[in-house]
Amino acid sequence: MSTPLQLTLYRRTGCHLCEAMLGQLQALQADYGFGLQTVDIDDDPALEAAYGEWIPVLMHGETEICHYFLEVSKLRQYFSQP
Repeated sequence: MSTPLQLTLYRRTGCHLCEAMLGQLQALQADYGFGLQTVDIDDDPALEAAYGEWIPVLMHGETEICHYFLEVSKLRQYFSQP
């Protein structure tokens, strides 16, 4: 059995866009079987500098999948890549 894809959601506490994307991702986890780590950028000055203007940001490793809003079509396309 292969290891599930591990995604990271960079977010900020109190961000309504972040909460919306998190909820959408949690709803999709059962269908796509991916792991999801959430990281509060306010806990790390380097992350705040990198992502502060763009949150929420959904990443797989160093690859950005989307930011601001969950683009389900981009996510599905990402999962379909070999």
